[in-house]
Amino acid sequence: MSGRSYIDRVVAEPGKLRAAYVYSAAMRRTIKVQLAGAESSSRRPTLYLLGGLGEQDPANSIWNIKTPVGAFFADKDVNVVLPIAGNGSMYTDWQRDDPKLGRYRWETFLTKELPPLIEKRFAGNGRRGIAGLSMGAGAAMVLAARNPRFYHVVASYSGCFTTEGAGQAYPRGIVRAFGGNPDNMWGPPADPGWAAHDVIERAANLRGTVLYVSTGTGRPGPYDAPGYPGNDNPLDRQVVGGGIEFGTYLCTRQLKSRLAALRIPATIRVIDPGTHSWPSWIDQQRESWPVIKRGLGVAD
Repeated sequence: MSGRSYIDRVVAEPGKLRAAYVYSAAMRRTIKVQLAGAESSSRRPTLYLLGGLGEQDPANSIWNIKTPVGAFFADKDVNVVLPIAGNGSMYTDWQRDDPKLGRYRWETFLTKELPPLIEKRFAGNGRRGIAGLSMGAGAAMVLAARNPRFYHVVASYSGCFTTEGAGQAYPRGIVRAFGGNPDNMWGPPADPGWAAHDVIERAANLRGTVLYVSTGTGRPGPYDAPGYPGNDNPLDRQVVGGGIEFGTYLCTRQLKSRLAALRIPATIRVIDPGTHSWPSWIDQQRESWPVIKRGLGVAD
C-alpha cells in the first residue's frame, strides 16, 4: 500500500464542477473532492468549503446539492475545494478508528495531504481560506485555531466554538447519530483532547487571520414560514432549527467576547430573524464573499 498521498484522477462534472479523486495515506482510502472556480493557468488562492452534519450523497457535496456553488464561483479567480467527508467526522483526526465510522484523519488530510496536491495541480499561489456551515463552521474555526496562519481567512456560518458543556454535548450527539462512539474521536469527556480542539481556548492563534462569523438568533422568519419553497416541514425548521440556531448564537456571543478581549478584529453578523437553515446559509455565503476575497487577495 502506498505511503504517500496523490491525485489519482480528475474528471469533469455537471454544474461547472470538476472532481479530483485523492488517495489519502492517512486514511488509507481515496477521497473525492469537488472543485469550482474559473479554470485558468494563472496562479490563484484556494478556498475550502466544509459541509454540515452529513453528506446526503457520498458522491456530491451538500454545498452542490443545496446551493448553486458551481455557478457562483464560475467567474471567480479562486480554486474552491469541496471535500466530501464521512458522516459525523467533525473534519478532525480521531484518536482511534471507530468500528462503525472507520478511520478519520481529516485534519491531516486537509492541512498536510490535500493542499500541496491541489496547489501543484491547479496552480495554487499559497494563499488559503476555509469556510463551513453548522458542523463544518465549528470545524473550520478549529482547523484555523490549531494551525495558525495556515489559512489567511476563515468564514463560519452557524457554528459552535467551545468543547465545554453543551459545546461538548453537541459533537458527541452528532457522532452518536451516525452510530459512532464519540470517545474514539477526542477521548472520554475529561480527556485533554477536547480542550485541544476548543477554539475559545485557542483564540489567540486566530490573530492575523481575516475572520467572518455569522449566526441567526433562532427566531423564525420568512424562510421558515409555511409555503416557502423547499420548506416541507415548517414546524421542524422553526422549532428544531430555531433551537439549534439559538445555541450557535450563544456560541458566537462567547467567541465575540473572547476575540474582543484579545483585540482580534472580526466581522460578526447576527441575523434576526434567522434559523439553522439553508436559505440563511446561502445568504451568508454570498454576503461573506467580499470579506473572503479580501483575505484571499482576489481582485474580483
